Amino acid sequence: MKRLLLISLMLALSSSAIADSGFKTPPKQLADLVDAPRQPRVTISANKQWVAILARPGAKSIDELAQAEEKLAGLRINANIFAPSRSSGYTGISLKQVSGGKQVTIKDLPAGKIMSVSFSPNSQYLAFIVENKQGLTLWNYNLKTKKTSQVSKQTINASLGGTKYLWKRDSSGFYTRLTIAKASDKPEASKATIEPVIQTTSGKKAAVRTYSNLLKTPYDEALFEFLTRSQLAEISLSGHITKLGQSAMYKGYVISPDGQYLLVSQIKKPFSYLVPARRFPIETQVWTADGKLVTQVADLASGENIPKGFDSVREGRRDISWRSDVAATLVWAEAQDGGNMQIKVDHHDYVYTWSAPFESSPKVFQKVERRFDDITWGNNNFAMISDWRFSDRHIRQWKFNPSKPKAKKELFQERSYNDRYNDPGRFVKQRNQFGLNVIKTFDNNNKVYLTGRGASDQGNIPFLNQYDFKTKQKSNLWKSQSPYYERIVLVLNDQATKVMTLRESTTEQPNFFVRDLDKDILTKFTDFPHPTPAFVGISKEKLKYKRKDGVELSGTLYLPAGYDKSQGPLPTLIWAYPREYKDKEVAGQVSDSPYEFVRVSYWGPMPHLAQGFAVFSGAKMPIVGFDGALPNDTFREQLVASAQAAVDVLVEKGVTDKERIAIAGHSYGAFMVANLLAHSDLFKAGIARSGAYNRTLTPFGFQGEERSFWEGRQTYASMSPFFHAEKINEPMLMIHGKEDPNSGTFPMQSERMFAALKGLGGNARLVMLPHEQHGYRARESLLHMLWEQYQWLDTYVKNPAKISTNN
Repeated sequence: MKRLLLISLMLALSSSAIADSGFKTPPKQLADLVDAPRQPRVTISANKQWVAILARPGAKSIDELAQAEEKLAGLRINANIFAPSRSSGYTGISLKQVSGGKQVTIKDLPAGKIMSVSFSPNSQYLAFIVENKQGLTLWNYNLKTKKTSQVSKQTINASLGGTKYLWKRDSSGFYTRLTIAKASDKPEASKATIEPVIQTTSGKKAAVRTYSNLLKTPYDEALFEFLTRSQLAEISLSGHITKLGQSAMYKGYVISPDGQYLLVSQIKKPFSYLVPARRFPIETQVWTADGKLVTQVADLASGENIPKGFDSVREGRRDISWRSDVAATLVWAEAQDGGNMQIKVDHHDYVYTWSAPFESSPKVFQKVERRFDDITWGNNNFAMISDWRFSDRHIRQWKFNPSKPKAKKELFQERSYNDRYNDPGRFVKQRNQFGLNVIKTFDNNNKVYLTGRGASDQGNIPFLNQYDFKTKQKSNLWKSQSPYYERIVLVLNDQATKVMTLRESTTEQPNFFVRDLDKDILTKFTDFPHPTPAFVGISKEKLKYKRKDGVELSGTLYLPAGYDKSQGPLPTLIWAYPREYKDKEVAGQVSDSPYEFVRVSYWGPMPHLAQGFAVFSGAKMPIVGFDGALPNDTFREQLVASAQAAVDVLVEKGVTDKERIAIAGHSYGAFMVANLLAHSDLFKAGIARSGAYNRTLTPFGFQGEERSFWEGRQTYASMSPFFHAEKINEPMLMIHGKEDPNSGTFPMQSERMFAALKGLGGNARLVMLPHEQHGYRARESLLHMLWEQYQWLDTYVKNPAKISTNN
């Protein structure tokens, strides 16, 4: 009987596939989600008096994604304008004072995409980039005169990404990278440039992960250099340009706190055919503010030979930056283990400092036991330093005195970085004399403020705390109150009694508010409309349950508006994404709030509530390393056990029809889908988007797996659903972007999996979306994705009886 049903399924699918062509559109309620208004973004002035509200556009057209682009060294570049292709921007800017008043829209904006919006340090101007067919240009809005002007007609080169411009510390102008060539001068490939491409090993291990769009030929090298070579320059507010240094492939430029120096980094040859541009050789120098070389800081070789491991690093001076709390002092880390955390040493990193005028030798500032993570600066007597280690997912953070670097540090936190419940939050910052954000301290550097999401077994409860380093006690100054989910966006005054928050409930869309904690006054600041009014009335419930091995699990159950249990159990769509852990207590932690707004986006499973499905979103699928074992040693067993627990709790609740459950996911979630269809019979069908199915195609690790294929053959084979494709006897819809550059999920993964299922007589459908990458962005693609999912779920899950009836 099962065999006959399978044949009927295949016939139904093949007959529909013959008729299918072109982009499709789902029912209106789903289609409207693609065109629903996006919530605006905001940026706040340095003096905390002005808020710029940035209007976001709808989905792009497929025509925009289809525009020509150069794929080089892991980058995608629009060669016509020397900038990243497929860029996003804003469609409008409005201004409003924090103290209240009318929201004013800037009406004289130029045509094009608006991006990189930022207030000047003195809060008198608002600068932004405009991208159009002519290129990227810099513009400025004067808050006093309420006029917009183009700073310069000279176009900006942003091919290497990163910062498009920087304000000068005194707000008198900008630093940026200018284009130095015309697009029409682009090198052309010819027969003369065709030659063998030869690579040789050096005998040194170079366990490089799988990257896409790498350089492949000498012509690629020439084109990469042409598109990324730029001229560093200073531009005044009036548009006067001063060139700094010679043209080069400038990757980054950062102004010293006192504005007297520039930290400049540039990519150098030889280029690599094995790694992307971010791991090319790079030279870092200090210049004066007017472009004169002061000293070389680092000259790093290619990152081809970085040892295998998530906490492995390049040898040499790395993470070079300015101290935020002093005038002009550099700080960086250097590995003491060859970049390999598996090497046993007392200190894996040394942190160095080097102060202007850079005539003396750099000094060892801190010796770091594990891998250096970061220093968050406060003042010359207060800073926080952190390190981390991947093997146990641990992070640690200490308070220390920068003026006495050899003095004993004070441990502030030590936890798994997956442990949300014990996250103390982020330090509240203030602007110092250089206009830079540093940790706000008081009471002789003994006290600080912290804000955080406040994860707990009851869900996230955002907070504002005061912490006393002397007593090691925290005191709560404010926390979110049910039935709202409200988190602090910015502390507005020195006393931390006035804050800007983002507030929402299950039925009220997020909006910004100004809250006076002393007077307990809440003032609404924005009034964004409900983005999806057609979905009002959806019910939401956080479910907690256990896996058979005792691991705590949770997920959020959504039911269609108007649903009542008397109507009977519903077809159900489970959406999930597996994650690795080293601690089962951490694995089961709740990661959201029961009071968050019910967001219905085209991207996840929520649209299918309109189809009459129950949706179980964010179902926990933890993969835990028990008793010293690595998490993936029992990946399949734990995955199936988590799925079984989710199905059981939904069925026991009486809202789910056990015979009509689908499983869906994106990326590693798609990998999960294929595994669950292969190794269980819990689901009627699956939807797998942008997935990977054969781990031998990523032989030097994937996701959280550090072992290579040669170190873990059995694990790679056991986890790869491609190796078990003959066991997949449920319908599986695969969707993939044809231009997916994501490491590990090349389009070939879905193509090979489909070929396997087709060859084995399985029931599968493969949809390759033109011009799309790992996530889909074109309006036509998103509509078609929803149509495919709708049809698949309707055919194989909601109304499976129709298949055999129609055939």
